[in-house]
Amino acid sequence: MTMPENSQRILCVASYEKGQGFIRQAAELGVMPTLLTVEALRDADWPRDVLEEIMTMPGNLTHEQILNTITWKSRERRFDRIVALDEFDMEVVAALREHMRIPGMGTSAIAYYRDKLAMRTCARDAGFLVPEFVGVFHYDDLRAYMARVPAPWLLKPRSEASALGIKKIHEPEELWRALDTLGDRQSFFLLEQFVPGDIFHVDSIVSEGKVVFSAVHQYGRPPMQVMHEGGVFTTRTVDRSSEDSRQLIELNDRLVPALGMKRGVTHGEYIKAHADGRFYFLEVAARVGGAFISDLVEYSTGVNLWREWAKIEVAELRGQAYTPPPDLKGYAGSVLCLAREQSPDTSSFQAQEIVYRMHKHHHAGLIVRSDDPARVASLLEEYSATFAHQFLASMPPPDKPTA
Repeated sequence: MTMPENSQRILCVASYEKGQGFIRQAAELGVMPTLLTVEALRDADWPRDVLEEIMTMPGNLTHEQILNTITWKSRERRFDRIVALDEFDMEVVAALREHMRIPGMGTSAIAYYRDKLAMRTCARDAGFLVPEFVGVFHYDDLRAYMARVPAPWLLKPRSEASALGIKKIHEPEELWRALDTLGDRQSFFLLEQFVPGDIFHVDSIVSEGKVVFSAVHQYGRPPMQVMHEGGVFTTRTVDRSSEDSRQLIELNDRLVPALGMKRGVTHGEYIKAHADGRFYFLEVAARVGGAFISDLVEYSTGVNLWREWAKIEVAELRGQAYTPPPDLKGYAGSVLCLAREQSPDTSSFQAQEIVYRMHKHHHAGLIVRSDDPARVASLLEEYSATFAHQFLASMPPPDKPTA
């Protein structure tokens, strides 16, 4: 595909197969996208008809090697913006922006949406409720923390996505053994109070420092529990007239800009503690939610977060105002599990509310939609029980993300 020399270009970096909607939307708006991905995904389902080029790299390149690859390519092609489509590419893309003086979040700014210690510290200092935590640096601080905060605690990696790498700690000696195992990596972890409660996620669009769209959903079982113990993953739209929905929208509207987001999309998680009924901030990422959450949001609201993200990037590039889309204000829910079969058959599920059937190796999944939140909740309860009996496979949690 050829474009005029004065074309605007955007480089998309993705270590996992995602973001096709972003790429297509950017192209439809007249900005030529180039994709940099890993060699293993060279033949993945990318929108090749709109890409100027697909560049590939080995999966184990250092940040400096990636920087050298992109700056070498920039000798012949000017990139006006660089976007990380996956969370694990955010740091290197932030460094690239700073190195090449391309607008967007730099390394310090992205830390508040990537580093769990940085985001917790900033949120706490800004007056938001956060489970009590401590960085893994000075051992006397850890001893004082464990003497003050009742067990159990969570030893969390600061820069992993979802619940990967989290270890529940029940007594001090267990922590010291875990830190010995981590060795020099231990400073890349934090210790946090375990707060039992119901976990919610708020997926948002941010424009010019303000949250202009939010969708509030509640997980069935906590993602950490599903990741470590197995089981069926569910999430559904929270009743829009509920106090939970109102409080979470208000909280998220204040918190996301407080961490420094100017424009983009976010996936934030909050816990409503069983002990006091208050909402605590858990984490937020400057990305579209995984586990088919973007599809769930689109079916419940009519808003495609990938495409809106591209619209925001292009609007900023051209100095134009971004207008958020209308919210259809429906309700949707998803049910998903690891399956014993490579291609599980969900055709026996025939509710008229089913709007999407997931196609992913060794996974079974459905999305349902209704104007009635109670109907969505009822279907998820029924389907999650059936999925557990009919499809569910179990395996140890992965050491690193698989999608």
